[in-house]
Amino acid sequence: MCADLSRTARTLLVCERSSFLDEKNRISSQVEQLRFNYKVSVLLPACSSSSSPLDSILNRFSSFYLIKKLPIYDLLDKDFLHNAVYQGSVYGLSFRTRIDEDNCVALMPNGRLVLSLDKDTFEMLGFEGRPSRFNNKTCSRFVVPVDLTDSSMAPGGRGYLRLLKVLRSHLNLQMDFLISHHPGGRATLQPLLSRYVWSEHRPEVSHRSLSNLVCPDLQSCDPLSLLEWLGAVDADVSCENLSSSFLSTLTCPEPKTTLSQALSVSICGLLLPQDVQQLVEQLRCYLQQTQKESWASVTVHGFTDSPVSWGDHEHGVLTRGENFYNLLMFQDHTYRLHLATGAHDACPL
Repeated sequence: MCADLSRTARTLLVCERSSFLDEKNRISSQVEQLRFNYKVSVLLPACSSSSSPLDSILNRFSSFYLIKKLPIYDLLDKDFLHNAVYQGSVYGLSFRTRIDEDNCVALMPNGRLVLSLDKDTFEMLGFEGRPSRFNNKTCSRFVVPVDLTDSSMAPGGRGYLRLLKVLRSHLNLQMDFLISHHPGGRATLQPLLSRYVWSEHRPEVSHRSLSNLVCPDLQSCDPLSLLEWLGAVDADVSCENLSSSFLSTLTCPEPKTTLSQALSVSICGLLLPQDVQQLVEQLRCYLQQTQKESWASVTVHGFTDSPVSWGDHEHGVLTRGENFYNLLMFQDHTYRLHLATGAHDACPL
């Protein structure tokens, strides 16, 4: 085997079993930790699109905005800081930038601004930072974290004026930028939006009604096989391994059963943790109203090229850029939580 292939980075998968009734369950905190989500996939057995219990909650997902060629120094605008960053939670992420090649920026709800920069840009910036943990043999990438809530970064402060001058005069860093605000939304962001070309977007929702879906025994299925099966269902890939199919050789894990019908729902966009949390609560209510033993699966994917993944920890792509979690909920209030990330990312717990 090639030596490089033998050293290929593996995925880190953390699994937890608990109950929503346990006061120490960490579902809310884990949902909040993955801040930049681009896709949520839901799978409901014994449900059809005509009777979806999710329509009302999905319609309440927050809008998000795409700003074209936003100068990054404008994120330090004092009115934006006072009205948006200090009031509620701002979620901002550079759009269509590649974390392993381009300069990337994230503005987190805790007021932290993270700049992931190539070496040339970092040296031009001249601001304190640290080497990326994803550098190979050469130190070619740096991370600059800035706490906008720190007293030194208050408008007029020494650190604030220094960073503003560098970004405005020495480094004309512009990029397309996705942004949302909770709970203020467009009204809070309007002063920033009005200065640039921008567009408003709603999360894209799609439904698929499934019939005769081969399903593994969820209580005995191992986590990796379960996640592989859920991914195949979401991607509409058959697990029957038919001789006539050249697309996939996947098979449903044993033991297995057949669901007469199921509903697969996908939501895509800049999806806020607060909306994901409300979706989870809605699904819990739905499970309590069903007449027979049932379950629900929610898989939340973080942006592959986000500078951060879990909490404030740095995120890298390497081979695949894993950055997601799956929550499998049952009618008796128990759940299984699967947290996945790249092998060199920090542990998501």
